Amino acid sequence: MGRYQRHHQWRKGEKHTEDDEESQTFLMEFANSGYYKRTSPKLLYILFLSFLSCSFILAPHLFSTNTTFSLLYSTMVENEGVAAEMDVNIPLCSSISNGTICCDRSSIRSDICVMKGDVRTHSASSSIFLYRSKDGSSLKNYVAGVVEENEEGETEELEHEKVKPYTRKWEKSVMDTIDELQLIAKKDALGMHHQCDIQHDVPAVFFSTGGYTGNVYHEFNDGIMPLYITSQHFNKKVIFVMLDYHNWWVTKYGDILSQLSDYPPIDFSGDKRTHCFPEVTVGLRIHDELTVDSSLMEGNMGIVDFRNLLDRAYWPRIQSLIQDEEREAQEKLSASLTSESPLEIENEVQEAQVKKPKLVIISRNGSRAITNENLLVKMAEEIGFDVNVLRPDPTTELAKIYRALNASDVMIGVHGAAMTHFLFMKPGSVFIQVVPLGTEWAAEEYYGEPARKLGLKYIGYQILTRESSLYDKYDKDDPILRDPKSVTKMGWEYTKKIYLDGQTVRLDLGRFRKRLVRAYDYMYHRLNKHPHIQSQ
Repeated sequence: MGRYQRHHQWRKGEKHTEDDEESQTFLMEFANSGYYKRTSPKLLYILFLSFLSCSFILAPHLFSTNTTFSLLYSTMVENEGVAAEMDVNIPLCSSISNGTICCDRSSIRSDICVMKGDVRTHSASSSIFLYRSKDGSSLKNYVAGVVEENEEGETEELEHEKVKPYTRKWEKSVMDTIDELQLIAKKDALGMHHQCDIQHDVPAVFFSTGGYTGNVYHEFNDGIMPLYITSQHFNKKVIFVMLDYHNWWVTKYGDILSQLSDYPPIDFSGDKRTHCFPEVTVGLRIHDELTVDSSLMEGNMGIVDFRNLLDRAYWPRIQSLIQDEEREAQEKLSASLTSESPLEIENEVQEAQVKKPKLVIISRNGSRAITNENLLVKMAEEIGFDVNVLRPDPTTELAKIYRALNASDVMIGVHGAAMTHFLFMKPGSVFIQVVPLGTEWAAEEYYGEPARKLGLKYIGYQILTRESSLYDKYDKDDPILRDPKSVTKMGWEYTKKIYLDGQTVRLDLGRFRKRLVRAYDYMYHRLNKHPHIQSQ
């Protein structure tokens, strides 16, 4: 039985209840009006015969198997709705019986289907089969459209669902590129179909690493964080099965995957063997932009818990990097001790006792680059920051980026996918996002608000028109400068061409300095009055 947990079903159930209440109210008013007292016996006799006739006509429908099940199912849905309201931490389809396919299509972002029982893959047909034995699920005979076994005793299809396991359901252009999975429940008469090559004793989660994979924002927002949301409650006893499998993606995010699963991932299309599971989840749950909503999670796990997982994932590699650097530093120290005077060594020790706030600047090349970045670095050093300019590219090891930002106190960057790395900062740190013209809404929605939820001190620096390179390209009265919102409303292609790909930033350092000094004072106070807060 395929169960669709949709919002309109709840409304339908509620409406049905309202209709019942209205009918009861009408009958009560009808009786209280004295109508029955004034009605003649002859009329009552006619009404009785009409009622008896309707009963004979409706009886087969009222007591048929399908109708009985429909009434039972409506009660089940209403009860599940009440249960969901009582415990919002339990997602729909999280608890189903054997031999069942349950699909939750209520979200605008993604579809989720769960299959439980004898589940087997068949990659050649992009299918996942759920087999029900001849004496299997007690609900099978009630499924609408059930086809009984044919004369040859072959397996018959009981229900069929289709899912594209990617978290941008509303975006047709990208969803058209995602492979679709066929979820098929069958009644296996002979028990000889799709024999298991590998029998697993833990559940599986199927998802796609296609779509916008290659962009770090989408890799985390559409993939990694939904994977955490969907799978963390399995406590690593789960297998990931990937569509659009990429070796580089598995390598890049292997440290995180190892914190979510004890098993190597499976390439669905590349592995032609039949894998058998006791349960599978097809698709990923997603809450909001770069967010884990604790009210929707079992155990109230939230965004800080996700960041703690990143900490566990990257610490072994960071520890190895630190050991290598300490070894190199020891060698250099041994060589420099013979050349440095005691006074120079004493000055270095005194400087180390005062903790300087660490600032990381995420540098960009090309569009939305800060063209006077060198002057920004100089100003930050004059204020008192220990400055590190980070220039990540698609090949940069994530553990190295994590290490730099985890150890930082302040991060500066221009709006763009690289701002996703705010997830690597410690709660209580400062995130300054430079917001170019035409990107105000996206900067706040995708990074500003999520950063606050992580516990960062967020500062959005909205540039003035004169700080944008567009200032020199367009007339001052042009809507591109005067009213960017009117331009962005024209569509994504205009936003991308003009504001994302078509401008750079030259900071008004006098104006920007005020924000930077405020961040410095805040972090300096934390570091030097509460030294235990600072970590390596």
